[in-house]
Amino acid sequence: MKFTVLYGTESGNSELIAEDLGTHLRDSNDDVEVHDLQNFDPANLTPDRFTIVICSTHGEGDLPNTAIPFAEAFDEVLPDLTGLQYAMFGLGDTFYEETYSQGSEHIDRRFTAQGGTRVGEYGRHDASSWDMGSDVAIAWIPGVLEALASLRAAA
Repeated sequence: MKFTVLYGTESGNSELIAEDLGTHLRDSNDDVEVHDLQNFDPANLTPDRFTIVICSTHGEGDLPNTAIPFAEAFDEVLPDLTGLQYAMFGLGDTFYEETYSQGSEHIDRRFTAQGGTRVGEYGRHDASSWDMGSDVAIAWIPGVLEALASLRAAA
């Protein structure tokens, strides 16, 4: 299976999680790419690669700095994501209840509006917890992969 792991970050936490998740996926897959959203062209989102987005939240529920250029380019192009299957993992702090994990939800709404299909449970890391973000993501991904396998077997 081919994977593209994308991350949007403000302080580097999403990057660390994306790199750790990429390393974990490479244990059983040869084709795993990890990219910062600011360096990724939305036109390169294709159904032949399962896309995983790791995105933090900044300010009042906004996108982090490295996700802003991607979102702007996405909105200009509005790519057809029909057939794209993806997973979403958001970072935030539940201390800020109303804006918790909203950065990732900005990307999620864009993907679904253009025909993408989110697979599995929406992953989230709470900065107020004692859990390490990478540990939470690595524990979350098997459920996503199981849901993906079920979808593909039914197709």
